[in-house]
Amino acid sequence: MKISDLLRKAERSRLSLEFFPPKDKALWPRFFDTVQELRSLDPLFVSVTYGAGGSTQSSTLEIVTRLKRDYALEPMAHLTCVGASAAGLKAFLDDLTQADVQNVMALRGDPPKGETTFTPSDEGFRHACNLVEFIRKGYPDMGIGVAGYPEGHPEAVSLEQDLLFLKHKLDLGGEFAVTQLFFDNQRYWDFVARAREIGITKPILPGIMPIFSLKVIQRITSLCGARLPGPFLARLEQADVQGGDEAVQKVGMAQAAAQIRDLLDKGVPGVHLYTMNRADGCLRIMELAEELADKSDR
Repeated sequence: MKISDLLRKAERSRLSLEFFPPKDKALWPRFFDTVQELRSLDPLFVSVTYGAGGSTQSSTLEIVTRLKRDYALEPMAHLTCVGASAAGLKAFLDDLTQADVQNVMALRGDPPKGETTFTPSDEGFRHACNLVEFIRKGYPDMGIGVAGYPEGHPEAVSLEQDLLFLKHKLDLGGEFAVTQLFFDNQRYWDFVARAREIGITKPILPGIMPIFSLKVIQRITSLCGARLPGPFLARLEQADVQGGDEAVQKVGMAQAAAQIRDLLDKGVPGVHLYTMNRADGCLRIMELAEELADKSDR
C-alpha cells in the first residue's frame, strides 16, 4: 500500500523505521534478526537506504523485497540521482513493482566515497525533483517520499530557497516529506510553519536519529548541517569523558525518547526513527517514550 494512503488512516501506527543494509552479505542474518526484533514496534512503514554513490543499491532491492514478502512490512526503497540513467531507473522501478514494493524515497544522494562534490549523471538527473518527475510520469501508481531539511540543506543558498525546492518536489508528485535529523523540536515546528505559509499541505514526518556514539554523531552532523544544541552537546561530552560510549548512549537515548514523546503528544503525522540498525537501542528509546507518556498521564 502507498504510504500516503496509510498516513490518511485514522487508526494506525505513528512510527516508521529506517534501515541501512550491511555491505557484507555475511552480516545479513544479523540484520534480519534486527528487523525481526523491531517488528514488535509495529511500524507503519520501513525505509531502506543505500551507501554513498549507490554502493548497495542492489542490496536495497533484495532487502525491500524480503521485508515485504517475509516480514509483512511496508517497505520504501531509497533511490538517488548518483549515476542515474533512465534505463537504470526503469529497471529498478520495474523490479520494485514486480516485488509489490509501492513506495520510493527520491533523493539527490551523496557523492561516491572519495568525492567531495556531487556530479550529475549524463542524463540530467541533477536533483531529487528530476527523479520525482521521472517516477511520477512513468509510474503513476508509485508512492513517492522526499526529504526536507529543517535547518537547511548544507548546499542551500538560504532557508527560503531550500523550502521552495521542497515545495517543487511535492508539487511534481512527492506525496510526503521526511525530515533530516534535528535535536531541537522547535526547529521542526518552525520548519512546518514556514512550509504551510508557502502552501505546502502534505505530511511532513520528523526524522529522529538516536545517538549511540559522540564521534559518529559529530561526523554525521558535520556532513548534513544539523546542529547539536550547546547544552545537549555539553551533556554528551561530559558523558563521553565520564563513561564513554555507554554513558553517551544513555544520554542520547533519553534525548531521542523525549523528542519522540513531545512530537507525538503535539500531533505529528508520525515519527521516522533512524534505527542505525540497533534493535536494542531503538526498543529502549520507545520504552522510555512510553514511560514519559505514563508520567504525563498521572
